Amino acid sequence: MVCKRPLAWQVGLVPEPVQVSFLVPAFNEEILVGRAVRSIRQAAAECGLEVFEILVCDNASTDATADVARAAGARVVLEPHRQIARARNAAAASSSGAWLVWLDADAILTGDVLEGTLEALASGVVCGGGARVELEGEELTLPARCVVRMWNGISRTFRLAAGSYFFALREGWEATGGFNEEVYAGEELGFSTALRRWGRARGLAFRVLDRIVPSSARKVHSFTAWQVVRQLAVCAWPGNRARRDRCGFWYERHSAS
Repeated sequence: MVCKRPLAWQVGLVPEPVQVSFLVPAFNEEILVGRAVRSIRQAAAECGLEVFEILVCDNASTDATADVARAAGARVVLEPHRQIARARNAAAASSSGAWLVWLDADAILTGDVLEGTLEALASGVVCGGGARVELEGEELTLPARCVVRMWNGISRTFRLAAGSYFFALREGWEATGGFNEEVYAGEELGFSTALRRWGRARGLAFRVLDRIVPSSARKVHSFTAWQVVRQLAVCAWPGNRARRDRCGFWYERHSAS
């Protein structure tokens, strides 16, 4: 989708140029990371965004993730400790933008979502947020479709952003400490809550856009429904999120059987 309306920064409502940092955490994503980076460039072009940077945080990959990311035009930073929260924070720490946008390496940024994001941040009344999630492919099982619908409802109702797409003011990320590095899963929920509280104290809203970020359905296809339920139940037990071996749904890749 091509952005049709001029954004606030394009009509002089905020200073130009606006520096936006796109941040992509990646572990062994040589197949999809190039697509993610190219989608960012395409979305930026559709929205007339000319000043931005793309950082891919290579989170101890053992494949060609870093090389593919560089070839697609991203700057690569390294985080040797295998943890999603650290990868997200490392990318942000190495960036220079006042506006931070996180996109998972297996997701796609569209011009429609980026347009909504830039408008929200340029409004001066939003501290951060996310977007609706949609899994790619037409062969999704009924449980998978139900889980996605349930998550989108929870996200909208309780104003929680999915890790696949998250945006924030840099000031808010710094003030809250960013993603909690004491946990190996659910770090985006904690950051959503902390950023929402930080924003509320300053009269700023946390906004989940009614726009869709397509994301890979590979986890649905690589875990059985029982495995997913078991993983989520184990991870929900107090203390288990602080152990990577108890958060296999987010760190393991294998074929469902």
